[in-house]
Amino acid sequence: MGPKTPSESRTIMTDLVLPSETNPLNNLFGGELLARMDRAASIAARRHSRRITVTASVNHVAFNHSVPLGSVVTVEAAISRAFKTSMEIYIDVWIEDRFSGERTKANEAIYTFVAVDERGKPTEVPGIVPETELEKERFEAALRRKQLSLVLAGKMKPSDATELKALFTQES
Repeated sequence: MGPKTPSESRTIMTDLVLPSETNPLNNLFGGELLARMDRAASIAARRHSRRITVTASVNHVAFNHSVPLGSVVTVEAAISRAFKTSMEIYIDVWIEDRFSGERTKANEAIYTFVAVDERGKPTEVPGIVPETELEKERFEAALRRKQLSLVLAGKMKPSDATELKALFTQES
């Protein structure tokens, strides 16, 4: 099971925002967008691991721009880092101007999925070899996010969070 690149897991889902998916302001419901992001992340995790995958956590969601009725919305998901059995998936959400075709980044999210076997037991996943500068940035930051999460959950001592600690102890 050799390492893979983020592009091997990249998942792109494009859809139209319909009236039944909007709130009274005629913008896409946040929960509807979360479901779309979860589906795209699930496909990316499955492509990477070639296993059954389950959502372990939604680590971050930023609703920066509303997504109006009739918008073309694109959800792009790719593995940013793989650990032993878990995978961090970074998700970018774009909306397309109906008249100019210009794309604007509307939202982003970070999900964690775990690969499991047929009995639901966590199973190992391949590593990741980032290629682009953005992939490398997201790869490096993923370890800090994981360490922060473990420290906050009481599963790691702050003194053991070496990557996280380095953010605060670098000399200028």
